[in-house]
Amino acid sequence: MTRTLPDHPAHVGFVLLRDHSMIAFANAIECFRMANYISRRALYRWSVLTADDATTLASNGLAMAPTLPREAIGRCDIVFVCGGTGVRSATDESVRRLLRHCAALRKPLGALCTGSFALASAGVLDGYRCAIHWENLAAIREEFPKVSFAQEVFIIDRDRYTCSGGTAPLDLVLHLIRAEHGAKLAREISEQFIVERQRAQGDRQRMPMPECVGPGYQHLSEAVEIMSANIEEPLALQEIADAIRISLRQLERLFHRYLTTRPAQYYMNLRLRRARELLMLSSVPIMQITIACGFLSSSHFCKAYRGQFGHPPSAERRRIAEAA
Repeated sequence: MTRTLPDHPAHVGFVLLRDHSMIAFANAIECFRMANYISRRALYRWSVLTADDATTLASNGLAMAPTLPREAIGRCDIVFVCGGTGVRSATDESVRRLLRHCAALRKPLGALCTGSFALASAGVLDGYRCAIHWENLAAIREEFPKVSFAQEVFIIDRDRYTCSGGTAPLDLVLHLIRAEHGAKLAREISEQFIVERQRAQGDRQRMPMPECVGPGYQHLSEAVEIMSANIEEPLALQEIADAIRISLRQLERLFHRYLTTRPAQYYMNLRLRRARELLMLSSVPIMQITIACGFLSSSHFCKAYRGQFGHPPSAERRRIAEAA
């Protein structure tokens, strides 16, 4: 991001997609506003854009009107695209054209929440590392193999600035402000927003886990993390136990105590949830999903999926298509 000059506030553009995440957008823009307020200087200015110059609705139903026409996007020093739960249907050819135009102008590009999908779909993330909300991680990795998606809260890779959802945009923007205007300003913004700790690049998203504590819980967390990282080629339970330096019997006791299930069943459910994410959030063929989730045959996958969700994978895909 270009260093702000006293007489030239950095101009930040926000391309809002239909059903975008309001919390992600607000966390980003409020950091820039607070930077101006605390410094008593116009360090930043911002504009809202849409790909069709029309008012768009956030996922909470609030309407956002553009403040800058799309043909003037070149005036922005950096452009963030903000997505939400319906990012796939919201990313149409007009969105892709706008993002490619920004890339052709050599504008730094960023993404909030699921906005990374729009950047990847436009082909402007190939060869980059980037972040996206954990719920979309599995599906998007399969769909865009030229992009390196990671579980980090936010990632800055050259001229691409991406983050996951929720409050992660706050961490990303604080990082940018610190780099441009120093740690003191970033710290004062955090104090105003009652943020106890600024997460750094490299901090990982917290994947959903039961909120329980007790002896051995750290071993359980490590086991689940290993399972999550080995979906396509599932490990034997003994290998997992060896990796965290406990016995297989101890591993089984931990899963029973904290999760009331067997580790093998938890691992299977994890793979099936990953398969469901791929079915719902991507257009990856079912056979490819079968392989990506560690099933050796389509019949085994269909049987396991039906047992978990009450219908086969093909019915899941049809349901999504009919609802679109």
